Amino acid sequence: MVKKITINLKAVESMLFIWASLKDKEKIADEFFIDLAATPEMEAAYDEEFTPNGFRKVLSALVNRELMSDATAREKRFWNNNMWMTEDLGVTQMMLEPLKQMNLDNRLSELPDSVPYGEVEVIFYPGTTELSSIQGNKLYINFFKIQVDIMGMEEEPKIDGKLIPDFVLSELAKMS
Repeated sequence: MVKKITINLKAVESMLFIWASLKDKEKIADEFFIDLAATPEMEAAYDEEFTPNGFRKVLSALVNRELMSDATAREKRFWNNNMWMTEDLGVTQMMLEPLKQMNLDNRLSELPDSVPYGEVEVIFYPGTTELSSIQGNKLYINFFKIQVDIMGMEEEPKIDGKLIPDFVLSELAKMS
């Protein structure tokens, strides 16, 4: 039975620095990208088509204002996702604010007793094409899959058509 849900935004907060730097045309050392790529928060992003080196390569290309001609499909998607974030940091903030404020403690009873963990961690990270994945007691959610209404018609952002807290709880229920 889950007694605690922790929201981890470390990777996204590091990316905020990167996106702001890209927008301001500032240089960032590859070592920063390498260190971020190696964090536990980024584990779910990688496979044979998108590796930690691909992560570094894409961000380095963005800093150097280069296109990705020899990239894999997932590297190109990551390049596009990051360019999108730098176009309007206001949209990025619209995506991030609900995550910073999210507290699911009052909804723990909605999770099935069959979830085998007392504590679970929800990690938002910058991914490519994947929506989410579960690894042990960790739920990884691709930050780029958050949908906001830039016209202001819908007040709350969603993931896969669901309000973010509802999406998180439905994914956590799959841990059982």
